[in-house]
Amino acid sequence: MTEGIDEAVLRAFSDARVARLATVDADGQPHLVPIVFAVGDRHVFTAVDGKPKSSTRLRRLANIADRPAVSVLVDHYSEDWALLWWVRADGRATVHDDGPVAHRGRELLRAKYPQYESVSLDGPVIEIEVQTWASWTGR
Repeated sequence: MTEGIDEAVLRAFSDARVARLATVDADGQPHLVPIVFAVGDRHVFTAVDGKPKSSTRLRRLANIADRPAVSVLVDHYSEDWALLWWVRADGRATVHDDGPVAHRGRELLRAKYPQYESVSLDGPVIEIEVQTWASWTGR
């Protein structure tokens, strides 16, 4: 996972509290949602958790089933534009309802977000195998 990315950039990405997940539907229309996430080995993990949602049939899951190519974007804004930065992880997503990959993803998410002590985390886990990294900084 670290191939092609500076360790400090990877750390900034991994330490971020929120990202945006971009998927594409069967008709080629983009879909972008904020996510919480965790990084482990060569993968980014996010999951469908117990936070309120308008439906349990999430478009991101259907989109991944149709087109597994996704992007995860983390960015930082500051009024001092020299401090601006972003990091994007592009890869292939797989949805896991259970099994060792789902367990690992939930474990990493619980370790990063103490909120999961009181919010259920038993929905599908999205595993993203990062294929390429891109980044930019204002410095």
